[in-house]
Amino acid sequence: MSTGRQKGSRAGVPVPYPRALRVNQVLRQVLAEEIERLADADERLRLLTITSVDTSADLRNATVFVGTLGSDAADALEERRPHLQRHLGREVRMKRTPKLRFAADPAVSAGARVEEVLRRLVIDDAPLEQ
Repeated sequence: MSTGRQKGSRAGVPVPYPRALRVNQVLRQVLAEEIERLADADERLRLLTITSVDTSADLRNATVFVGTLGSDAADALEERRPHLQRHLGREVRMKRTPKLRFAADPAVSAGARVEEVLRRLVIDDAPLEQ
C-alpha cells in the first residue's frame, strides 16, 4: 500500500514525491492569480497571500494556506470556493480537481511570535538611559 510519500525521510518527516510538489506549486500559482483577479470585485480578498498548497496523497483534497486569514477573508474564500475549484478544473489538467480547504498558515503566526520575543529581548537588554 502506497502512502504517496517516498521511503526516505528527513528527521522522521516523510518527503513528498516530486510530482506532488509540482502539483502543489501549480495549484498555488493558479489560485493566487485567480484570487488576485477576484479581489478587484471583492475587497475582502485584497492583500491575501497564498503561501502554499498541500494536497493529499490521492490528490482529492488540498489545503490552501493563506498568510493572514481574517473572518471576512475566510467567508469570502468559502463563498468563492466552488468558483475557484471550477477555475482549477479548467486551468490545470488533472484526473480530479481537489476539494479546496482554506487555512491560516501556521508558519506566519509562528514567525510573528518569534519576532515578538526577539523584540522583547532587545528592549530588555537595552541599557537604561540616565
